[in-house]
Amino acid sequence: MVVRGDGLVWRAYGESDLAALTGLVEACLAVDGGLPLFARTPLVRARLLQTRTLGAWHDGGPVAAVGVGTGRTPATATGLVHPAWRGRGIGSRLLDWAGEQAGDAGLLLTTETWTADAEALFDARGLRRTFLERVLRHDLDAPPDVVAPDGVTLEPATLGPELFGIYRVSFADRPGFVEPAVEEWLGDLRDDEGYRPELSMVARGPDGGAVGFVTVLDTWIDQVGVVPGWRGRRVGAYLVARVLRGLAEAGADAAWLCVNDDNPAAGLYRRLGFREAGRRARYLRR
Repeated sequence: MVVRGDGLVWRAYGESDLAALTGLVEACLAVDGGLPLFARTPLVRARLLQTRTLGAWHDGGPVAAVGVGTGRTPATATGLVHPAWRGRGIGSRLLDWAGEQAGDAGLLLTTETWTADAEALFDARGLRRTFLERVLRHDLDAPPDVVAPDGVTLEPATLGPELFGIYRVSFADRPGFVEPAVEEWLGDLRDDEGYRPELSMVARGPDGGAVGFVTVLDTWIDQVGVVPGWRGRRVGAYLVARVLRGLAEAGADAAWLCVNDDNPAAGLYRRLGFREAGRRARYLRR
């Protein structure tokens, strides 16, 4: 434990500090926006309770924290500073410490509460952004109504090879797409406690062939895909609108999704009533 002249106590933290760390995450999300799931226990634990930890505490509460996962290449890290404590060099100290823990392994830094100031710091320390997603929210007081494309029908999605095949065809031409193993992809959905089979759907064309799909986790639109030959015919808009209406009828007050910064589908989501609620990103230093 180290006490500095500014009254900050610097120390490692652990599982017993999880509730306090959650409060720190909530304070950052309230000001910066970002991924609201970050405030849930599993993600707080995964991001901040990594192999090595360092936090700054004041009056018994955390004002900054970073967790570093070592033993892999690159090492991983996530850190954050309370909005009221920024501009005092605390973020720089956390980043320097994370780099020391990573050593020669390189460093992959993830932030679920992106800010321009943080990006400027990362850039100055040789970290380059490799990924940026926009977090979008739809307040469900007035879900959009999209007319079904001619000949298109919807049915509940079945977790099987056909659904994976639609996903693969829909995403194969996306830059950087890496095809997962079929059982891994299906297993992630099957094992997720939030999976909504009643809202996850497959769209079929007049001949019965699958032309698009949507999967839903809790109040999140997880993935939406349309096969290349059917893009531009409102299939994606129809799927998303049906999910939004279904969530509203089930009592949800908001729906969420994340979209890559360079994904043209972001324009569609905004036309359907989604608004930006923050960003999340990853940075790499080799």
